[in-house]
Amino acid sequence: MDIAQIVVNGVVLGALYACIAIGFSLVWGVLNIINMLHGSFIILGGYLTWFAYQYMGVNPIIVLPFVAIALYGLGYAIQYIFINKVVTAPVLTTLTLTFGLDMILYNLMTVTFTATPRRVTLDLGTVDLFGIFMPVDRILGMALALLLTGLLYVVMRGSKIGRAIVAVRMDRQAAALMGIRVNRIYAITFGIGALMAGAAGAVFAMVFPVTTNLTGAFLGKAFVVCVIGGLGSVPGALVGGMALGLIESFAGYFFGPQHAITLGFVVMLVLLLVRPTGLVGVKGYE
Repeated sequence: MDIAQIVVNGVVLGALYACIAIGFSLVWGVLNIINMLHGSFIILGGYLTWFAYQYMGVNPIIVLPFVAIALYGLGYAIQYIFINKVVTAPVLTTLTLTFGLDMILYNLMTVTFTATPRRVTLDLGTVDLFGIFMPVDRILGMALALLLTGLLYVVMRGSKIGRAIVAVRMDRQAAALMGIRVNRIYAITFGIGALMAGAAGAVFAMVFPVTTNLTGAFLGKAFVVCVIGGLGSVPGALVGGMALGLIESFAGYFFGPQHAITLGFVVMLVLLLVRPTGLVGVKGYE
């Protein structure tokens, strides 16, 4: 295989990984919560998209915003009802709570949808660009993933809600004194994290099969991307996602696909030792 083909494969995969991880990074960076529900949110988004396409005949691109809004509502409710009560507790408490909630959601999805792999088969063909072959559905998935990541960046940088989230992240008490309702901002942030996870699941279901058995794999990849790129920033998730995509693409070619995931975790561990903030992370959010 040509090196250019490996790089293109890695970039496409990296864009999907960035979209998967950005919500996880936002929740971790702002709320200091390692959200164990994130992988299940992604799978739920993929399942909802598949069922809308399979049984209602709705184009997945049209379904995507509705899936994202539904996941936002679910994430907002979970944060407001459960997590806000322990948000200032030690990390182990919130970790245990989200783990328990994840087990409930995982089992509900398995009972409702079964663990059968589902994929939205668009069958858009393949393009040949100077000897580099790429299925059109993967190109579409990459474009949607980059668009979603870019939209979140614009919201965080240019909106009132984005500035309030950054203010709460920097100093919770000072933000409260300035009139910002901190618990509401926490719920909105968690909702946005779920929204991005659901949208990423919808995009992923257009490219690869999704099943409840992948919830742990998606959570692990989001974790690796955040550590490599750095917490609390959209560029960090994008850099981390691209880095992991390229690492897995090259590792899969030179060492075999069975070693690709292992090499990604090795790079993560090395970065934790030499640069805990990640490649473009902010000091204080290690």
